[in-house]
Parts: sequence; structure tokens; C-alpha cells
Amino acid sequence: MTESVTGVDQSTPSIARVYDYLLGGRDNYEADRRIGDYFIKDLPGSVAIAYANRQALIRAVGDMARDGIRQFVDMGSGLPTADNVHQVAQHHAPEARVAYIDNDPIVLAHGRALLETDDNTTVIQADLRAPQDIREHPDVRRLIDFDQPVGVIFSAILHHLNDDEDPGELVQWWVDRVPSGSEVYISHFRSGHNEETKVAESKLQETFGRGRWRTDDEILSLFGDDMEILEPGLAFCPQWRPAAPAEGVDTIGVTERELTIWEHLISCALARKK
Repeated sequence: MTESVTGVDQSTPSIARVYDYLLGGRDNYEADRRIGDYFIKDLPGSVAIAYANRQALIRAVGDMARDGIRQFVDMGSGLPTADNVHQVAQHHAPEARVAYIDNDPIVLAHGRALLETDDNTTVIQADLRAPQDIREHPDVRRLIDFDQPVGVIFSAILHHLNDDEDPGELVQWWVDRVPSGSEVYISHFRSGHNEETKVAESKLQETFGRGRWRTDDEILSLFGDDMEILEPGLAFCPQWRPAAPAEGVDTIGVTERELTIWEHLISCALARKK
């Protein structure tokens, strides 16, 4: 990263910047790259988690847009990359509106630079655990009409909350404040009850002082009782609503091959408020 952003501690790794590095981005510092390199070099194959998660998010946003959702709130959005939520949503519905939420000041700086010509998209710096502040933020209020269906996105973010921070209650807070027909997407690190899970979860907790990989039942419980889990339910991200192969391309689809151990460690689901 060649630019500096005021208020950023370059010696402390950031979730958003580590993820950026794993996806091949350049908006990261040495501290972020050290953590990223641990996963790349010491846990070979683990980067597949980041890619599987990103591709599932792209498919989810497209499907929400096809379901008629025209406004999205992306919690813990991370740094801009290819096929961002607003780009995918606006591909299907040019009038779609998106509010990105992240607590990293670099996300704010780079996001605003990217979106300065897009009046239907905003990025704000806020804490996921302060939902009222997010909902009442002027930029969010300008774009998002909470009387109309909203797509609320928790992509690879709730596993950074400990149990005592009650991520399920946080999801329910948003569910209670959006109308019927709204949709919630969650992707989450999945506890595989194996050595890979233990090592990766330990590194997450050691680096950021927090984090919890959860079982399938625990992930599903995050949606609460007011949501209808849509097909195919909770699935490994690579196998969740996989994209059809390009016409004329003879390839083995992801549903027809055995997933790697790492690809078993990230799951997702989409639900609709009843």
C-alpha cells in the first residue's frame, strides 16, 4: 500500500486487510501480510475459504436482486474488490442501492474514492455491534428505506463475534426492523471437528483476540425463528447454488467433485423474513 490513511495502526493486522491480501489485493500492510502468509504457506489450500466465500456472496446478491430486493446493507463489507455487492446488484437492477458498513478506516477511505460517482452507494465506518448507530446514520437513512424489503448481508463476519457478544441477537435486531420479504444472507466459518479447524480457529483468536467457528446447528440458529431458510438450506459455500458452467465449456462442476478439507470449513445460507 503506497497511500497512508490517518489513524491507522500499521503494526496491527486488520480483518479487512488480511482478507484483501488473501484475495490478491494491495490495500494491506506488513502486519496483514504476515498473517495472510501464515495461511498461504503454513496451511496450504486454506485460501480456498476466502475465494469460496466471495463467489458465494456474488451468487447470493444476484439471487436477492432477482427476488426483487433493491436495497442492501453489507455488514463488515471489507475492502473493495472485483464484483462488489453494488456492482452485482446494479447489474441486475441499475436502481439498486447499497450501504457498506465496516470499522476499518482504510475501507472508508478507499470505498469513498471508489463510490464518489455513485449516488446509490455509500460506505460508512461503524461498529457491527452498534446496529442503532448504523441504522440512524445519515448516509444509511438517505439510501435505505426500512419500510421496503432489504437485503442484509453478514458475509464472513459473524464468526468474528464471540458468544458473549450474541451474534444471533444482533441478526434478530435487524430482522425485527425490516419488513416481510426482506432477506438475510450469512456465511460463516464452520467447525469441522478436525485439526485444520483447530489450527485455523486458534490463529484467528491469537491474531484478533476474538472469533468462534460454529457448528451447522449454531450457524442456522443465527437466523432466528422469523426467517424461512431458502433452498438449498445451509451448504458449503462452493456448493451453494453453484453457477452453471459457461455454454460450450466442458468442465466438472463443483457439485460433482469432492471438496477439499478447507472448502468444508465455510458454509452459507439465505433466508427470507416471513
